[in-house]
Parts: sequence; C-alpha cells; structure tokens
Amino acid sequence: MAPLLYRPPLDWLIQGFKFNQRLPPGRLLGQLLAQHLAGQIITPPELIVPVPLHPARLRERGYNQALELARPLARRFGIPLAHGLVRRVRATATQSLLPAGERRRNVRGAFALRRPLAARHVAIVDDVIATGSTVAELARVLRRAGAERIEVWAVARAGR
Repeated sequence: MAPLLYRPPLDWLIQGFKFNQRLPPGRLLGQLLAQHLAGQIITPPELIVPVPLHPARLRERGYNQALELARPLARRFGIPLAHGLVRRVRATATQSLLPAGERRRNVRGAFALRRPLAARHVAIVDDVIATGSTVAELARVLRRAGAERIEVWAVARAGR
C-alpha cells in the first residue's frame, strides 16, 4: 500500500527527509500514510518491520527514514515495532542510482534476522517503492523465517 506517487512536489519532500535531515516532513509523511492505512487495514499485522539501513549508512544519515515513518504507524495502530529484528548485513549501493535491472542483484543477501520471527503477519515499512527489489528481498527473508502474510506500507511508489 503506497497512497502517493513519487513525483513533484512529493519527491522533494521525501528527498529532503531522507537525505537532508528534514525530520518535520517525515512526520507529516508518516501521518499521511497512517491516515491512508486507517481506512485500508482489515486485519492488522502482528509486527511492523522498517527496512533497515546498513550501519555505515545509518551513521552517515543519523537516522533511518523507514523507522521514522514506522513509529507513528506503530503508535496509531497499537502494533509492535520490530526495528531491531532485521539487520542489513551488507552495504549496498543506493538503489535510486541503479538501473531497475541491477536493483535486485544489489540487495540480494543484504538482510538477515537477528532473532527468531514471532509473527505470521507482518508489515514492511519503507519510504518509496520503485522497483520493489528492496522490500522483495526483505520479504524473502521474513517468509523463510515463518511469515505467512507480508504487507508493504510505503508513502509513495514510482509510477506514471
């Protein structure tokens, strides 16, 4: 579920939030996503899993934008936030800089669980879904760990 299209002026807001430490737009984007999801969620997931950043990228940015988007969702819907469940074990090139065909290879094997998954229904949270390669790889790891139902929640998606 991604209610908005990644194009002007939304792309400017997301880029500022993601790369320029503009947290207020991130809070607004999280609230907009929560508002959209409030009308869509029939059976809430048991866990919210934000897409993790590699430790080097986290140090560079100072925060994980997916985690910042996931916090208001967890509060609003009363769903546990599992931000330490998955780690990014391999530094990857920035997906937005790669052609669509290379994105899947770029994130292959990039995620690993830190502890057993104690949920069958989870929601992955990210800021933008372009090709879906990142969330597909994370979903693959979660499914191998026992997740039976995986939803993807994002602020925006690439598209026409």
